[in-house]
Amino acid sequence: MIPYIDPSKRLSAAAKKKHVWLVANGDLRLSANQNCWAAQEAMEHALAESVAAAGYELVRAHPYKKKEKHAFIESQKEGMQVFSKIDPEVKLVVAEAVWQYSHHLLHGLISHQGPILTVANWSGTWPGLVGMLNLNGSLTKAGVEYSTLWAEDFAENKFCSMLKKWLDQGAYRHRTTHVRSFRRVKVPANSRRVGEKLAVDLQRNKAIMGVFDEGCMGMFNAIIPDHLLNKTGVYKERLSQSALYYESTQVRQTEAVAVRRWMDRKGIKFLTGPRHKDHLTEDQILDQCRMYIAAVRIADDFGCHTIGIQYQQGLKDLMPASDLVEGTLNNRDRPPVKSRDGKRVLYAGEPLPHFNEVDECAGLDALMTYRVHSVLGQPVENTLHDLRWGDWDQSGTVEDYVWVFEISGSVPPAHLIGGWKGATSERQPAMFFPSGGGTIKGISKPGEIVWSRVFVEDGRLKMDLGRAKVVKLPLEETERRWQATTSQWPIMHAVTYGVTRDQMMARHKSNHIQVAYGHTAADADKAMYAKASMAAALGLEVALCGTRKSGKPW
Repeated sequence: MIPYIDPSKRLSAAAKKKHVWLVANGDLRLSANQNCWAAQEAMEHALAESVAAAGYELVRAHPYKKKEKHAFIESQKEGMQVFSKIDPEVKLVVAEAVWQYSHHLLHGLISHQGPILTVANWSGTWPGLVGMLNLNGSLTKAGVEYSTLWAEDFAENKFCSMLKKWLDQGAYRHRTTHVRSFRRVKVPANSRRVGEKLAVDLQRNKAIMGVFDEGCMGMFNAIIPDHLLNKTGVYKERLSQSALYYESTQVRQTEAVAVRRWMDRKGIKFLTGPRHKDHLTEDQILDQCRMYIAAVRIADDFGCHTIGIQYQQGLKDLMPASDLVEGTLNNRDRPPVKSRDGKRVLYAGEPLPHFNEVDECAGLDALMTYRVHSVLGQPVENTLHDLRWGDWDQSGTVEDYVWVFEISGSVPPAHLIGGWKGATSERQPAMFFPSGGGTIKGISKPGEIVWSRVFVEDGRLKMDLGRAKVVKLPLEETERRWQATTSQWPIMHAVTYGVTRDQMMARHKSNHIQVAYGHTAADADKAMYAKASMAAALGLEVALCGTRKSGKPW
């Protein structure tokens, strides 16, 4: 383990100049921090060797905690205690091999005056890349200057060169020549008209975003300030997860069973077992069916056009995971839900766009995507994924670099090979979800997609969009990727057009990425142009990233 030095201790000028202070942010859940500590410790050791090779010494700003069996910052309270001792002018590294709650240390980074570097290991095992991207997006929103690096091997020459530059100069900037301002793009007239018309309609008739408790897992970057969101015509209805829990308890057993039987008829396979602690049980599934019905009814009560459930902290000890609920809501073909009096079918024949982990940036994107694709006759189902990891195809089937897009719950079955029949539902990992609950697991079907992300920077809403294809890999390669990440979750094998791995990491301002299919490549292009036009007309600063399928720039 790299040495811990009390940051408040007086050091010589020479020592102060050569020391680089490390903080390691973690989860709020003790089980996650304990399970992930070994990977974090190995990463820190490798990073320390590279720092030493550059002529500096990496030291920890907070110690290993013997009782807790890890050395992560695990709360905002602890983070404030740590940063109260750190000299605000020192070089500071935030090293992440795991998922982390950004608000645990965002306060200290906002007030820090010295150089800041975020670093992640290129590994899918624990979502360190996802955690770093969330922190980067949060720092961007907060207006904090930072540099960021990542590597599969911290001893590789390229990484060491970039690290050396940051250590010596206090900054490192990646090239993002793949990004082009939408103002410079020649947009087909029809796509522009569609987008601008939809923008006028949204601002005139308004829409309601139902938010079941804001700020999931410290994701500061996922909260859109009201004054920015309202300019688009969208207004938040702040809802409580306690109301969702109560409403779920009011759903009749017969109604929950009817939803379960509908799913059985559609062909999804529930992998169940007898023990609540270890298996997906029938009771967990029925509770998820109750939550599904309750969510639709509450959305109807408040006239919501899109909803997001936080779940991870507020409901994790009361209810099984919301993932089965979220993916089902995002699917046009889903179990019908009647009003409490049984007289109306709610949101009949349509999805109720849901944004996982109450990521409001994804919620705005999902609503826009739904409306654009509806008008264009394109598939309306869309979802966010974690930008989880990526690797070259080890089977040799695809020559391109293939991303692993993977999220626990919001993926609609329409995105999967075989639809509902191609889906299985497995118990969520216990270290994150003690009350269990089933996922919607499957392999995303090959096809052309639009990817996008809404984010906040410089006090403005912005949106990046690009094009990609989903490829089909041999089952053995898919299993390798599942085992390298989270095997219970749905997976999308994505190849981005004209955007390399490092360009995506350098530019993307979130742990999440939004995706939607087009019927064809040409259709996906039209949908992307129309959504970009809608976003620009709503006042967002829009950029197109990469190239078209043909390799031509936008």
